[in-house]
Amino acid sequence: MPNNSDGAIDLEYELDDKPPWPKSILLGLQHVAVMIVPATAVAYVVAGGVGLGPADTAYIVQMVLLFSGLATMIQAYTIGPVGARLPIVMGSSFTFVGASISIGVDYGMAAVFGAILVTGFVVEGLIGWQFSRVKPFFPPLVTGLVVVIIGLYLIPVGMEYAAGGSAAEEAGELGALHHIGLAALVLGIAVSLNMFTRGITRILSVLAAIVVGYVAAIAFGLVDFSPVGDAALFAVPEPTRFGFEFEPVAIVTFAFLFLVSAMETVGDMSGVTAAEGRNPTNDEFRGGLFNDGILSSLGAVFAAFPITSFSQNVGIVNFTGVMSRHVVGISGVILAILGLSPMVGAVVTTIPSAVFGGAVLLMAGMVAASGVRLIVTHTELERRNMVIVAVSLGLGLGVATTPEALAGLPNAAETFFSQPVIMAALSALLLNTFVPGEQSPLFDAPETGSSAAPVESDAPAAGPSDD
Repeated sequence: MPNNSDGAIDLEYELDDKPPWPKSILLGLQHVAVMIVPATAVAYVVAGGVGLGPADTAYIVQMVLLFSGLATMIQAYTIGPVGARLPIVMGSSFTFVGASISIGVDYGMAAVFGAILVTGFVVEGLIGWQFSRVKPFFPPLVTGLVVVIIGLYLIPVGMEYAAGGSAAEEAGELGALHHIGLAALVLGIAVSLNMFTRGITRILSVLAAIVVGYVAAIAFGLVDFSPVGDAALFAVPEPTRFGFEFEPVAIVTFAFLFLVSAMETVGDMSGVTAAEGRNPTNDEFRGGLFNDGILSSLGAVFAAFPITSFSQNVGIVNFTGVMSRHVVGISGVILAILGLSPMVGAVVTTIPSAVFGGAVLLMAGMVAASGVRLIVTHTELERRNMVIVAVSLGLGLGVATTPEALAGLPNAAETFFSQPVIMAALSALLLNTFVPGEQSPLFDAPETGSSAAPVESDAPAAGPSDD
């Protein structure tokens, strides 16, 4: 879409426009198609890392879809102060994957969902309430480093899945040729479609690649359909399926991760409103963050992982020029309906790990690349900022690759500081805050024009945000 002088694009449908029903449904299905793979991959990866069985894995996938749909509908239409009235599709974030696996292994899934229940509402609710005070502490340098480390530390997870995952390791087939071949097929098709095609083929490149990989796995007899036969077509969600435990280290860990997640949502909301040539208002920021936190806490009651905004769908809004929140509302309805069917979750669990591995490798790399773009677009990489980047990435990747280096710490401290996202984000936050520099909120930050400055009005921004 061409840009206008004020940074807006030529919109096919504006925020409150309602396209004809047939077109609205197709546009809504496109949003679902783009986000359903990474959203369910989060549930799939965590369930596999913790060692859950097919039934529990299918149930968690089902709940992720259900609460992604509910949160998307509320984001589009609002309930009281909850929701931004913006076309933002919601889903489970990779930000929480590492902590969910490590805490799930060490303390059990009850501790994971107990921590989400407490921290989702408290942390993001507080951030939304005091957003204008908090935002200057998270300029592009800090949020970009967080996004980079999320992508980088997920790459080994993608490689393990590409080799066949835990099931292949137990069978002594880790790295077998058919696993590597499936992962390479998925990765190759996704990259080829993304690089050499346009329009809907490019947008749906990851989904198309997974479908081809799945069909190939079926053809070679690598898919077990027994979980689908055992699954019901429709089922009512089960509250407290895994129970709740409130472990202090789990609560502190997820509290910090929700802080990180809030900054991702802020960036995505800015990306959506950039299509109109403006930044979000404080009311929009507040409603969007309330939606993140409250729906994440509510979802934890039913065993859903934290819900946040999806950047892929922000890209679709800007690419197609369809900003209608009613289209996204339809996406939410579709997701919620899918989430009420255990059979959908069961189908996802039949996809071989190697097929997901090829997709996760691509998605993790793209996450890291988008973080790099966020940093270099908005940050001058002079000596101060280079040191912050070096320390943050060094510590984040250090604990990711050599977690035994922290074995001498007390158990609670080891669990908290062994999270790569926490180490990188905490390092970047502290250094950027207390070392004088352009993006520091305490020292040399410009009073106006800063990328970290809070938005106080509906006035159009000078140009679109790159978050």
